[in-house]
Amino acid sequence: MPNGQAAAAIAVEDLRKSFGDHVVLGGIDLDIAEGTVFALLGPNGAGKTTMVRILSTLIRADGGKAQVAGHNLAADPEAVRAAIGVTGQYSAVDKYLTGEENLILMADLHRLGRAAGRRRAAELLEQFDLVDAAGRPTATYSGGMRRRLDLAMTLVGDPRIIFLDEPTTGLDPRSRRAMWQIVRELVATGVTIFLTTQYLEEADQLAGQIALLDHGQLIAEGTPAELKQLVPGGHVSFRFANASGIESALSILGAGAGAADRDALTLQVPSDGSVASLRALLSRLDISSIEIEEMSVHTPDLDDVFLTLTGRLAPEAEAQR
Repeated sequence: MPNGQAAAAIAVEDLRKSFGDHVVLGGIDLDIAEGTVFALLGPNGAGKTTMVRILSTLIRADGGKAQVAGHNLAADPEAVRAAIGVTGQYSAVDKYLTGEENLILMADLHRLGRAAGRRRAAELLEQFDLVDAAGRPTATYSGGMRRRLDLAMTLVGDPRIIFLDEPTTGLDPRSRRAMWQIVRELVATGVTIFLTTQYLEEADQLAGQIALLDHGQLIAEGTPAELKQLVPGGHVSFRFANASGIESALSILGAGAGAADRDALTLQVPSDGSVASLRALLSRLDISSIEIEEMSVHTPDLDDVFLTLTGRLAPEAEAQR
C-alpha cells in the first residue's frame, strides 16, 4: 500500500447476503485495522453471526468483496482459513476429553507434529490458567473454564485474526472479566479481534471501533466515545456551597447554563463530557471564584445509543425485562 501504510486486517466492500426474500446484509463496508478490537453490535437477528460466518469462510456471500488477512475471501479461502481462528457462541470442546487432550487434538488437526503439539498445548494451558485442570475431563469444567479452553483451542494455530461470536454469553461477571483480560493480552501481541456481543459494556471496555448493524445496514460506526456523542443528554452536574454561588454561575453561563434547582443548589450544564469542554467550563467558574462543593459528569452510554438508533433495547437489557 502507498506510503508504507499497513494493510487492513479485514476490508469489506458492498457485502451482501439474503436468505430467500430476507435481506440479512444489504451492502456492508468495513475497514478493520490490524491489532485492534472491532465490535459488531445489533439486535438479535440483525446479521452479526451471518457476517462472521461469511468472513470465516463458512458460508458464501451473495455479492461484494472482502479481504481477510490480505487474502481475497472468494478466490483464496484456504489462505484465509490458515490465518484466522473462530470461537463461536457455543463451546466446541469435547466434554469426554481432558483439557490437554482437546488441545493436542487441535494440534494434530493443524499438523504440528507430536512434540510441537504437546509443547503448544502446555503453553496454552499455562497462558489460560488451566494447568491444574489439564488432566480432567472438560465435562467437569465450569462455564468460564470451558470458554477459556475453547479460545485456547482457537489459538493453537497462532491465528492473526480471531472471530469471537458472543464469547462470554452465559458467563458470570468474574469469568467475563477474565475473558476480557485475555482479549486485551492477545491484542497487545498484534492479534486482531472481530467481536460480536450482546453485552454493550463488553464492547465499551474492549473495542476501539464499533459498528451498529440493523435491518441489514450499518447505521452507525465509530469509537465508543464518538457513538455516545450521537445521543443528546450529556451534562455536568454541579452542587454549590451557597445560593450566591449558583446565582453567579447562572449569570456567567447565561443561555448555556442548563437546568437549575435553587433549593438543592444544583445546576446541570449540557456538555459532551470531553476534557476540553470540562476545562473551559471550570475555567469560567474559577475566574469568578465560585465555590463548587460537588461535580459529576454524566454521558450517554452505549445502551442509550443502541436504543436511540434502533428503537429497541439491547439484547442483554431486553432479556432482563
